[in-house]
Amino acid sequence: MDSPAAGPGLPRVPLPVLYALLAALATAANIGAQDLLLRLYHGPWHVAASVALGTGTGLVLKYVLDKRYIFRFRARNAAHDARTFVLYVSAGVLTTALFWLSEWTFDHAFGGDRLMRYAGAVLGLAAGYWLKYHLDKRYVFRGGGAGAQA
Repeated sequence: MDSPAAGPGLPRVPLPVLYALLAALATAANIGAQDLLLRLYHGPWHVAASVALGTGTGLVLKYVLDKRYIFRFRARNAAHDARTFVLYVSAGVLTTALFWLSEWTFDHAFGGDRLMRYAGAVLGLAAGYWLKYHLDKRYVFRGGGAGAQA
């Protein structure tokens, strides 16, 4: 299936490739936010705080990208967009748990090595994004928006 994001004069990108690119962008934002916080804050709960910040950063960015470029979803109004975001977050609870479990498992298994923890995060995010796409397609962006795909 071709990408809904292609426009006049732009090459058509297969949807799985586009989704992977956008997931990689959100992953980079997540890891970047974590790393920035860890460089600035060394107090108690520094790892948990970095994971929370990274998760929030990646979540908001991925919602905006998925809504526009993957599902071509246009909310009818702000309330509809807010409800859709709540569904998006709800569908992400399981995938976020998978990501956090993977990251913290690597952190523990490799004695707190930052690069190995990030490797665990990337693996968890990749598996989570695969599952998240299927949940979003079925339950979150399944019509109702002005430009939504069925």
